[in-house]
Amino acid sequence: MLDYFTEQASVEAVCARTGDAADPRLRQVLHALVAHLHAFVKDVGLTQREWEAAIAFLTRTGQISGAERQEFVLLSDVLGVSMLVDAIGNRRPAGATENTVLGPFHVEDAPLRQMGDSIVLDGKGETCLYTGRVLDLNGQAIEGARIEVWSDNAEGYYSVQQPGLQDKWNNRGIFVTGSDGRYEFTGIKPVSYPIPDDGPVGALLAFLHRHPNRPAHMHFLITAPGCQRLVTHTFVGDDPWIGSDAVFGVKATLLAPFEPVQGGRTAWLSTFDFVLTPLD
Repeated sequence: MLDYFTEQASVEAVCARTGDAADPRLRQVLHALVAHLHAFVKDVGLTQREWEAAIAFLTRTGQISGAERQEFVLLSDVLGVSMLVDAIGNRRPAGATENTVLGPFHVEDAPLRQMGDSIVLDGKGETCLYTGRVLDLNGQAIEGARIEVWSDNAEGYYSVQQPGLQDKWNNRGIFVTGSDGRYEFTGIKPVSYPIPDDGPVGALLAFLHRHPNRPAHMHFLITAPGCQRLVTHTFVGDDPWIGSDAVFGVKATLLAPFEPVQGGRTAWLSTFDFVLTPLD
């Protein structure tokens, strides 16, 4: 029997065209995508005009993307897909520090700094001492853990967003733990900021009456021999956007203390221990 396309048998007709030599995983993913996509179209009764508007939206999303901006990643972020993929791919045992999204502002080859150094190159913002330990699931210190950190500046911009205005390595650095597993560096108390909202994704948020703001956070990327890579943030818990992060990156276990310091070398202190998961 020929697999003619009909409204009722649309999924079967499309999936039947996949060749026998297709990669099995690709077959599985694409067939599921077709099934869910067709079910969505039927469920909402998508009109021709709405589909044309969707095509125009995706076209604009592609047109605004480039080497310095990936609007499709931003779209994935605000729809919660980035965090869902991250959650599925980084399930951790009880007691291990949870993962969250890498974000678009990571820069490769950040400078290696001495333990205790400052990453603040522009001298702006409220200084904060970040300290804690990197541990295994048994509470033992991990020596040789590589801790890469980065944050926005006092105005809410990452260095890559302001080339020529900020030093490329402002609020960025890499630290390596000693035998005690301890880390320490001076940064700033980060501030909340809006994700780029001058493109199609920003327009979508406006139509949905959603704000574009991310609560204040410090990024950490931690690797160590024999351990799973950890990509995470620590969040300023009393930030006004903590309960409505535009990209859904907040997890309760990642709220960190930020305590004011009187008469110290920094204005704030944030202490947070990271617990790594062993490789399978």
